[in-house]
Amino acid sequence: MSDQQPSPPIAMTIAGSDSGGGAGIQADLRTFAALGVHGTSAITAVTAQNTRHVTDVQMIATRTVRTQIEAVLGDFRVSAIKTGMLGTAAIARCIRNALDKKLHIPLVVDPVLVATSGANLARGQLVSAIRQHLLPRADLLTPNLPEAEQLLGRRLRNRESLLEAAWELHRLGAAAVLLKGGHLAGAQVHDVLVSEHGVRWFSHPRINAEGHGTGCTLASAITACLARGDALEAAVETAINFVNLALQAAYRPGRGRIVVLDHIAAGQTIRRESA
Repeated sequence: MSDQQPSPPIAMTIAGSDSGGGAGIQADLRTFAALGVHGTSAITAVTAQNTRHVTDVQMIATRTVRTQIEAVLGDFRVSAIKTGMLGTAAIARCIRNALDKKLHIPLVVDPVLVATSGANLARGQLVSAIRQHLLPRADLLTPNLPEAEQLLGRRLRNRESLLEAAWELHRLGAAAVLLKGGHLAGAQVHDVLVSEHGVRWFSHPRINAEGHGTGCTLASAITACLARGDALEAAVETAINFVNLALQAAYRPGRGRIVVLDHIAAGQTIRRESA
């Protein structure tokens, strides 16, 4: 009889590295661990950044991105995958091709285009490539308001336009869309989830902090929950709660105004609440 512990669920993140540790691969892997999921990764870019600015971005060769994905999927039983910063259209196409034979694995697409500091993280025709190659493969798309505007090519100005835009992104191919409304003014933040099952709004008080890595953390928390076997709506609800808890416990490790989420504290609270 073996005393070996059963292995946890496995998730994968395909994203860029944040040297400051607040977003990207680093935030994704911390989120996976905090929610009891083993994290695997394929790095698409190496960034030189901190809490004040991004000073350099080096894209990883497309072939190397693909071989990372193949190495993970060739060995691990991955139960859910998320994408974050992709950087180039070639990498977006590479990911679609690498996942073509893994259609049973849920894919969460976080269309990262601009850093919290304002630095552009997309090159060339990335927006078109996401629309063409990843939206039709996405089980869930998680844009914030500026990302949705870039994907749709128009401005979104109020809560009503969020719902309309979410349905439009759904019609472009994403099976479900969680459109985040944090960039709209107001004491309450309203996010909307649309899918073939209908519409659900998630509303919560705005936290007065400029967090770094909130979008990465939300998408990776949803991915972790899907890897654990949660239904999509339940995964989104848990993930939004996780981000709020992590932001409430956020701290300032650098000299910039941006705070970094405390994923460990959020995970501990989630576990206590579910015990």
